[in-house]
Amino acid sequence: MAVMEIVTFRLSPGADEAGFLAADYRMQTEFVPHRPGFARRTTARADDGSWATVVLWSSAADAESAFADLEGDEVGAAFAVFVDPATLERRLFSLLD
Repeated sequence: MAVMEIVTFRLSPGADEAGFLAADYRMQTEFVPHRPGFARRTTARADDGSWATVVLWSSAADAESAFADLEGDEVGAAFAVFVDPATLERRLFSLLD
């Protein structure tokens, strides 16, 4: 069953937003689209300064595999530097359509 992965977070204290956007672009173009089951990804920012990424996957297994592959990946590491881990929340939702 297809899933939507939603990750919310804040940037690390002192993180440069332009640097984060560059790392996010790399995640969008170099990491995620090459993972099995990837369908679509987008990034959004709220007025309060929090961020979200939303990714559509063919299955929960595909989402979990990609998440596991982030560890040790150069693009994933470059992205993670900008994320405050204390604020990160990741959830998977089953798509109904």
